[in-house]
Amino acid sequence: MHVRSFQLSDCNPVTELLRIALSEECYENTMKPFSRQLAWDSDLIMVAEEDGEIVGALIGTIERNHGCYYRIAIHPDHRRKGIGKALVSAMEQRFQSRKVSRILVAGDEHNAAAMPFYEALGYGANQILKSFQKLSIVSQQ
Repeated sequence: MHVRSFQLSDCNPVTELLRIALSEECYENTMKPFSRQLAWDSDLIMVAEEDGEIVGALIGTIERNHGCYYRIAIHPDHRRKGIGKALVSAMEQRFQSRKVSRILVAGDEHNAAAMPFYEALGYGANQILKSFQKLSIVSQQ
């Protein structure tokens, strides 16, 4: 498995991954923020490849000097193989290189199932961004 920054050629495979890995409602709610983040700073979208296929993606953003994990998606056939952990680790490094003051997890209803995963990585309740709707990539500006 190889984790790297998003590239323009990843657009269709990542969109398909999001469609497969997320619920329909989550997918619909994720596409505009994904597009906004792509336009603003695609380096904060990480992908995981296995045998040339994109099997995971993590959408991050920086808001008021806070790094935020917005959405993680792992292909159902590739879960529980350390892909999510590798994506979070790579994004943590990206956030640290940008010298963010804190790293948070977007605490929306679609991330509820992923919270035990983030907690296992050391992200406790004080690192859950409750007011995620105020993220620039989510709000209608």
